[in-house]
Amino acid sequence: MHEVIVNLHMHTCYSDGAGVHQDIARAALRAALDVVIVTDHNVLARGLEGYYREGDRRVLMLVGEEIHDQARTPQKNHLLVLGVDRELATSAADPQTLIDQVREAGGLSFLAHPFEQAAPIFHQPDISWEDWSVQGFSGLEIWNALSELKTVIPSRLRAAFHACFPAFVAHGPPIPTLEKWDAYLASGRRVVAIGGSDAHATRHHLGPLSRVVFPYEFHFRCVNTHLLLWEPLTGTLQDDRRSVLAALREGRCYVGYDLPASTSGFRFTAHGREQIVTMGQEIPHKGGVTLQSRVPAASEMRLIRDGVLVARWANHPAFTHTAPGPGAYRVEVYRRYLGRRRGWIFSNPIYVR
Repeated sequence: MHEVIVNLHMHTCYSDGAGVHQDIARAALRAALDVVIVTDHNVLARGLEGYYREGDRRVLMLVGEEIHDQARTPQKNHLLVLGVDRELATSAADPQTLIDQVREAGGLSFLAHPFEQAAPIFHQPDISWEDWSVQGFSGLEIWNALSELKTVIPSRLRAAFHACFPAFVAHGPPIPTLEKWDAYLASGRRVVAIGGSDAHATRHHLGPLSRVVFPYEFHFRCVNTHLLLWEPLTGTLQDDRRSVLAALREGRCYVGYDLPASTSGFRFTAHGREQIVTMGQEIPHKGGVTLQSRVPAASEMRLIRDGVLVARWANHPAFTHTAPGPGAYRVEVYRRYLGRRRGWIFSNPIYVR
């Protein structure tokens, strides 16, 4: 399979970001990304998809949208919409109608920052997802890098510290988000996990201090979604767009925090009597299933089944484990960075039926 690194969920001056699409492309090229997906608020910018090149390097830019009801206060229920070629923001007031329209248009929908706390010192409200009655969405944004900043700035002093040293911010996906995801998986639903940067590259002022918090390039080196494609990218927009969206739709991907060290090369597979499958795929339990995973460097590895810890390896580069029964199996990987245990890799599940 062919691995590509995608950074998704970001904003330009078409909504509340600071840069233009060319700024994002240049930052993505410096960060060695393969794909970026821009998702401005309630606006579908057209004519900007395609490959951006610099020398012998290239990055594919796709354009989606982050849709939410702007008439609502606070503006909860943000939905990332990918792979739809028409504007759907007019349906933002009813999340289920919006999700249905995305599905009918052949697109993907992900609940953005499902559990996000407020940041009172900056007058930022809680904009978590609220309508949990919805059905038919593609997945959850389990790790939102910018949202995580709100969890570590209880004071202006702490905010100033993290503005100057943003590498100390990330710890991992919110526990309530992982619990919600596992509850869906345990119920038998297929729900794809993605990681988003939510990059804005906006300049913030704190007294005499002024700084761009999380520039695009820094964001692009942190929380990414790694896709496994059946074929390598060809350099042709329409073919590669289909490949990227198909991998996201099927969950052939994992969330990687690439700042401590590259997560590229992580693999999680299931071996049955007649087939071998990877993340996002199903395999029958009949005849027995062996789960295998490897990481780029020895780390703490955890095997989760329907939200319950099955096994843990303290400092290993790989594991092999017999699946005890049917369920949705996923892998979490942790490593030390800047003096703290931090989330490193979160796989999508393999479904043992």
